[in-house]
Amino acid sequence: MDFQIKHLTEYLYDGPSAEAYIEARLTPQPSGRQEITRHEIEVDPSVALSAFEDYYGNEVQFFSLPYRHAALKIVNHLQVLTTEEALPQASLETSIQETRQIYGSVMTDVYDFVLPTRNVPLGRDSTTWARRYLRGDRPLGEGLLALNQAIHKTFTYKSGSTTISTPLETVWKQKRGVCQDFAHVMLSILRTAGLPSRYICGYLDPNPVTTGGRSSRLTGSIATHAWVEVLAPGMIWVALDPTNNIWCGERHVTVSYGRDFQDAAPIRGTFKGSGSQRMKIRVQMKRSAEKKS
Repeated sequence: MDFQIKHLTEYLYDGPSAEAYIEARLTPQPSGRQEITRHEIEVDPSVALSAFEDYYGNEVQFFSLPYRHAALKIVNHLQVLTTEEALPQASLETSIQETRQIYGSVMTDVYDFVLPTRNVPLGRDSTTWARRYLRGDRPLGEGLLALNQAIHKTFTYKSGSTTISTPLETVWKQKRGVCQDFAHVMLSILRTAGLPSRYICGYLDPNPVTTGGRSSRLTGSIATHAWVEVLAPGMIWVALDPTNNIWCGERHVTVSYGRDFQDAAPIRGTFKGSGSQRMKIRVQMKRSAEKKS
């Protein structure tokens, strides 16, 4: 699929901000599943951008506004070609116990993705779920699908029910949240079971899906979306979307990744000023018209 994406992030201040220092993780990396054909980041007020690669391999654009400004607008323009990639069936048929044993020889490479973080604590509820869905004798793919489905059925997607600072414990109790929370819950269970896994931030095709004669949109397609990747034998990352109970495919565009939302956040910054600020986010994602042969 050929997607044209426009991602607007706008900061509005009650009073002028004196300074702003921003990191933008908005540059997708090419892979076997996606090819970036156009990319541009537009900032208003106009400033110079400096690029560097962070610890997890994301390309980061850094910029600063060391002067007073009344608003800040960041627009990510992107065109990307995506293709469906076959799942590694042999890897997914490996038992979870054998998978954990295989990780032993590469643990130094994936250690960060089995540790807890402030946003993804381990244990408690996650232990019960890990024992139920990720038993050692179960094939990896079967266990991942069962867990993905269970999170989708148990937790209710409700916009505005949580914020970026809502503890995972609260999400477990209220059984509702947004895609970020679904991903954090799944990561907690996977890591509790000893399976290296990472948080993915990206975009999701908003076009309706037709199943059984009915059309509906995938949940989470009106803004940036979040899902999970799990390391399978062969050092292959496989992606699942617990918010929509599906394997990720050509309708998902990966932008950044890390241990949790904090690592992969599209925009992260520090502001100085006397007033408060509001942030507006809008994502427009359109399929380009197919060329006629």
